[in-house]
Amino acid sequence: MARGKLRIYLGAAPGVGKTYAMLSEAHRRVERGTDVVVAFVEHHGRPRTEVMLHGLEQVQRRELEYRGSTFTEMDVDAVLERKPAVALVDELAHTNVPGSRNGKRWQDVEELLEAGITVISTVNIQHLESLGDVVESITGVRQRETVPDEIVRRADQIELVDMSPQAIRRRMAHGNIYQSDKVDAALSNYFRPGNLTALRELALLWVADRVDEYLQQYRAEHSIRSTWQARERIVVGLTGGPEGRTLIRRAARMAAKGSGSEVLAVYIARSDGLTSASPKELAVQRTLVEDLGGTFHHVIGDDIPGALLEFARGVNATQIVLGSSRRKTWQYMFGPGVGATVARESGPDLDVHIVTHEEVAKGRGLPVARGARLGRSRIIAGWLIGVGGPVLLSLLLTRLSNGPGLANDVLLFLFLTVVAALLGGQLPALASAAVGSLLLNFYFTPPTHTLTVSDPKNIVAIAIFFAVAVSVASVVDLAARRTHQAARLRAESEILSFLAGSVLRGETTLDALLERVRETFGMDTVVLLERRSEVEPWTCAGRAGGDGSVPPLARPEDADVDVPVGDHMALALTGRVLPAEDRRVLSAFAAQAAVVLDRQRLVGEAERARELAEGNRIRTALLAAVSHDLRTPLAGIKASVTSLRSDDVAWSEEDEAELLEGIEAGADRLDHLVGNLLDMSRLQTGTVTPLIREIDLDEVVPMALGGVPEGSVMLDIPEELPMVAVDPGLLERSVANLVENAVKYSPDGEVVLVAASALGDRVELRIADRGPGVPDSAKDRIFEPFQRYGDAPRGAGVGLGLAVARGFAEAIGGTLAAEDTPGGGMTMVLTLPAAAGVPPVRPDLPAQATT
Repeated sequence: MARGKLRIYLGAAPGVGKTYAMLSEAHRRVERGTDVVVAFVEHHGRPRTEVMLHGLEQVQRRELEYRGSTFTEMDVDAVLERKPAVALVDELAHTNVPGSRNGKRWQDVEELLEAGITVISTVNIQHLESLGDVVESITGVRQRETVPDEIVRRADQIELVDMSPQAIRRRMAHGNIYQSDKVDAALSNYFRPGNLTALRELALLWVADRVDEYLQQYRAEHSIRSTWQARERIVVGLTGGPEGRTLIRRAARMAAKGSGSEVLAVYIARSDGLTSASPKELAVQRTLVEDLGGTFHHVIGDDIPGALLEFARGVNATQIVLGSSRRKTWQYMFGPGVGATVARESGPDLDVHIVTHEEVAKGRGLPVARGARLGRSRIIAGWLIGVGGPVLLSLLLTRLSNGPGLANDVLLFLFLTVVAALLGGQLPALASAAVGSLLLNFYFTPPTHTLTVSDPKNIVAIAIFFAVAVSVASVVDLAARRTHQAARLRAESEILSFLAGSVLRGETTLDALLERVRETFGMDTVVLLERRSEVEPWTCAGRAGGDGSVPPLARPEDADVDVPVGDHMALALTGRVLPAEDRRVLSAFAAQAAVVLDRQRLVGEAERARELAEGNRIRTALLAAVSHDLRTPLAGIKASVTSLRSDDVAWSEEDEAELLEGIEAGADRLDHLVGNLLDMSRLQTGTVTPLIREIDLDEVVPMALGGVPEGSVMLDIPEELPMVAVDPGLLERSVANLVENAVKYSPDGEVVLVAASALGDRVELRIADRGPGVPDSAKDRIFEPFQRYGDAPRGAGVGLGLAVARGFAEAIGGTLAAEDTPGGGMTMVLTLPAAAGVPPVRPDLPAQATT
């Protein structure tokens, strides 16, 4: 079944006429013969909107009871059963009444769409989830009902319903939006002209972005490469040089002249990775362009002008900003440069701006020596073999009476050239080819001992030798550099793979990550610095390496290497200056360090929030207990005392005894509740200090039965039971709570069994009742504070007995768990440690199980 279509009328503000526009479209579709029903439309008492409902079929709403009131919601089942072609669903961001099929109305709409029903809905711009904070800062009103932006973005059609602020205020004043008693308050608060103007701009910009997505999709589907100048998009071409900051600021000023303009900075790196810009400078430029409201992009391409134009046309840019070339005059002999090439090939749809700057014609600086990565010893060996090798070979061959011949001589010299390329790179190989050519011509090509060559064939042989030597040297040097690059990239990938794996596993702490950075790059110290603003000093968020007596770095500028992370954080390293290749991996570590630091802080904040929430929950429950459970016995005591003091009634001795008994019972109950509250408070604050000593269970358990009626408990504690190492007072309180709870839930006439047994180095005390029991899903929950099972009699306590019992059991080294009683009921299993030095008791096993 095909999914239904979603059409949304997006309102710039309340009262612009979204529902009216939706109903107008419904009438047009009905006139065309479309099956349209009103699933849910709210007219809010507006006469003109209510009139538009006439002539449209309406699905009966579902009535729900909530907090003593009756509410109506959309009946999703009824709409699905009716299965119209089009359903009208008003107020997409609405929160359904508890008990509804779904929590939000947009979830109801999703069900209708999945059933193949086309839905027409409405929503205001202030209800979009991503704009909640913005709308609150503008209007001062927090929107409680929101809809995810993605739901609205996925709509097949979005139509903006807009109206000028003055027109909305006139509609409000005429009573077309709110009732007359609310008009003055609305006009002076939410419907102020500034608020309405800001909401209108938000709606226009949001819809413009959505339209731009449609445009990009259409251009991609129809392979349209030319620029459609629907919006000003300015692309800034960066080289990683210092002029980049000037270009970004110039582009930002150009964008500021037109509303809705965008700035996109792009750096294009060569795919071979053999040349790259300064990562530090690129990081600064990235921060700058993002601070100015633009975006930064990193593109790989060997043809710099072509890649830049491809990117600009891909984002539908209208202007390109480039800097004047830094090349010197003589360097133009190698080509016209990127700026001139882009300007020539941009075509009429792209404007190219060449911006002057302070670095014009100052040169790009000398390139890094390619052989530098080979090591000094290899370069020296390459030069020795490339220059000295041909000389020694010439001396050796000239001493032979019958030489191997010119062809073999050429091959021997070519071999030395290849060896020089393998050891020292391209420059020693080129020198070897040049020296070898001269020596071949002077010593082995007739006429010898002159640079003249009489035979044309020998000229061709020497020329071919030189060409082959240069070609082989270039290929060997390129292969060596590519091998070095592959090895380096493999090492980088292994480091990044480890980093990604540790992140996914959540194993990396900040200290461990900084220590790995120090070990990986061989640095002395690694410090993560941060500050709240540009004017505040840097503080150390994490450190690895170095002597603890030496204070950490005060500023990133004092370090040998510093990598900025965002606006107010930097990773600083001391020990040596790293090459540009190492900075790429270091940037990944720096970004991850910031993420780990944020994660640690979020975990800490979450833990503090959990503790606060738990404390708030306990305080709320405590207030509820004080308001009811503690006041109930006080009320009984107060009533009995008032009756006894009354002079109007002459009480008999039996009546007085009964009233005094009631006072005593209320005081005992009150004492029990207050005792449990104090015990729970001690457990929550960690002030319980057990005094462990050895004692027999039969000395403690009988004392814990004082609060239950006689004959309601049966004890089974064997005399041969080993002693237990516990705090007698805490154990007595724990057992008393368990026994009282078991007696409370046991049916009349049923006896609670308290039995003890030994198993290994533990002693088990089981309190079994024949009450209703609890399901497995609730066995752990009943031990939480202020939890009472669903069938607990009202006023039977504050739900602390089992929580206190488990807390005291754990404080003395024991455990407390709930099990089902065979035949019905619940058994509390209290496991206690046996006293040290007492031999373990072997449980009685069936004879057939022993050997």
